[in-house]
Amino acid sequence: MTTSESAAFTSIPAVNIAGLFSDQKEDRLQVAQALGQAAKDVGFLYVTGHNIDPQLIADLRTATKQFFDQPMDKKLAYYIGASASHKGYVPEGEEIYGTGKPDHKEAFDVGFPAAKDHPLVLAKTPLIGDNDWPVLEGFQSKVRAYYAAVFALGRRLFSGFALALDLPEDHFDKMVTCPPSKLRLIHYPFDASAEDAPGIGAHTDYECFTLLLADQVGLEVMNEAGDWIDTPPLAVAGEEAFVVNIGDMLEVLTAGQFVATAHRVRKVSQQRYSFPLFFACDYHTQIRPLPQFTDSEQAYEALSIGDHMYSQALQSYRYLREKVTKGELSLPNKSRGVATFGRLKKYSN
Repeated sequence: MTTSESAAFTSIPAVNIAGLFSDQKEDRLQVAQALGQAAKDVGFLYVTGHNIDPQLIADLRTATKQFFDQPMDKKLAYYIGASASHKGYVPEGEEIYGTGKPDHKEAFDVGFPAAKDHPLVLAKTPLIGDNDWPVLEGFQSKVRAYYAAVFALGRRLFSGFALALDLPEDHFDKMVTCPPSKLRLIHYPFDASAEDAPGIGAHTDYECFTLLLADQVGLEVMNEAGDWIDTPPLAVAGEEAFVVNIGDMLEVLTAGQFVATAHRVRKVSQQRYSFPLFFACDYHTQIRPLPQFTDSEQAYEALSIGDHMYSQALQSYRYLREKVTKGELSLPNKSRGVATFGRLKKYSN
């Protein structure tokens, strides 16, 4: 059911997922129902009761600040454009989203720890491969520990979404063995002259869903009426909540019942750090509407999750766009343009 514009959401729901860790299936089903409702009504939700150790979060923030406080030449030594698998340092201006203007941020991108002898790595599959770790004391160990913990949380959430879709809890397990799931360490520098205006252009996330932590306001979510809804950081009983949002692939899987809600980061004057982990299935996984959604009024073609992610990167990162223009790279077959999922189909800018 699609909510009418007259009843457009004005806030983001919060779901305590502690029941997903229960031995009682009734508890897990109760959480799954809440996850499914939020995915249908909004496409965004706060998640509490996640059991992520606060020290892992603190260590990640320490490591991130340590990296971004370095001189530019040190950071550019790990430039993403020199990576064989699209990982590393992303300087300001490298990414261009829906507005056609560079984003005011810098980032360091970390991928799933794929073994060097993994078949996907040997086949030089886009987005799959080694991380090039900065030579900074404790950086690799702190970032990898956080990645492992939040990726495990993503698996748990996927089991909840499976239940919400009347599937076995382990339905997605076999699809997630060596995925192009990226963790981004993002730094929005202090800018005293910044106005309350978009920072990252409006977009949906390409993967199945995203788990985000941020330390400052700035994130905005588009509702059915095309209005932007503030989504500030939330803490409950001292526990930082994750923001979870539905990505393009779960929209395809449910033929639009779960919506990949558009979002952006507005320009704000304070320094801001955010940490999204984009949870994906394996590169060659074909995503198509589940049987119970095949009679939907919306038509969705099957997509290769990896090809979709790679094609979006080819259209968003400056160094990849240049290679496409020069003919060194080409978009995968059936590539979709940007702003083709969620409410961006109606309100693209």
